[in-house]
Amino acid sequence: MQTTPTHPAKPAAPAAAAKPDDDKALPLRINGRAYSFDGDELMPLLWYLRDVLRLTGTKFGCGVGACGACTVLVDGKAQRACVTPMKTLAKREVTTIEGLANGELHPLQQAWIEIDVPQCGYCQAGQIMAAADLLKRNPNPNDEEIGKISNLCRCGTYPRIRKAIKRAAEITKEHAAREGGKS
Repeated sequence: MQTTPTHPAKPAAPAAAAKPDDDKALPLRINGRAYSFDGDELMPLLWYLRDVLRLTGTKFGCGVGACGACTVLVDGKAQRACVTPMKTLAKREVTTIEGLANGELHPLQQAWIEIDVPQCGYCQAGQIMAAADLLKRNPNPNDEEIGKISNLCRCGTYPRIRKAIKRAAEITKEHAAREGGKS
C-alpha cells in the first residue's frame, strides 16, 4: 500500500494535548485562543508551541535563553520560550509570530519586507517579537534603545534590523494618523 507523503512545511494536526478548553490543568491563551495544558509543567513553552501546537515560527536557537530566536510575547512582554516553563503561564496570554497580525501585516512585518531585513531568516521571528515589545513600550526608539534588544543574528543584519524597527515606528504613526483622520 502506498501512502501520500505530506509536505514537510505543512504542519501536522495539533496533538491531543492541545485541545482548546480541555477541562484539565493549566489554562492559557495562545494567539487569542484558549488552551488547557496537562503535560509536564517544566516543559519549555517552545516545545509546546512547536511540537504540540505545530506553531513553528518560533525557532530553537540555543536552548538557554541567550540568542532570542525563540522570543514570544507573554502578556505583551518579550520572553524567551526555550526557558519559560509551562507552569509559569497559567491564565497568561502568549503571542507568537503567527499571532502578531490578524489578517494584515503587522507594521514590523511590513517594515521587515520593505527593508529586506533577512539574510538567512532564522532569527527573524524572534527579532520581530522583541521589536514588538520595544515599540509597545517606546513608539519612537533611538539607536541606543534598539541596541538593547539582546537577540542575536549570526548573519549580522543589525543595521537593517535597526532601520526596519524605525520604519515600523513610522508605519504605526502613519496608520494612527489615517485612523485619526476618519470621522
